[in-house]
Amino acid sequence: MANILEKDKYVMFRGKPLVRQGGQFLYGYLDDTHSLFIGVHDTEKQGDLDIAGTVTIMVRSNADGKIVKAAKKHGLYEALDVGSAWLELALKGKLA
Repeated sequence: MANILEKDKYVMFRGKPLVRQGGQFLYGYLDDTHSLFIGVHDTEKQGDLDIAGTVTIMVRSNADGKIVKAAKKHGLYEALDVGSAWLELALKGKLA
């Protein structure tokens, strides 16, 4: 998929696409063994902006959709930081 993906069309984070629809994010390639799902449960108002509050992260197998690891975090920064590390471990086969 990396050959087909147009880098100008998607936001790239640490070399993988980050796609958003509403309060849901998908991070990674769907043709890899695993991908990261991020779901925003609530937002907090800071000035004019809505900032993500409680966020669920799930590393899922792309073969069968099974959730390999999941947790709740506060904010997108923490979710992407922890989730991207978990995804890298899962892609290397080191995430239990």
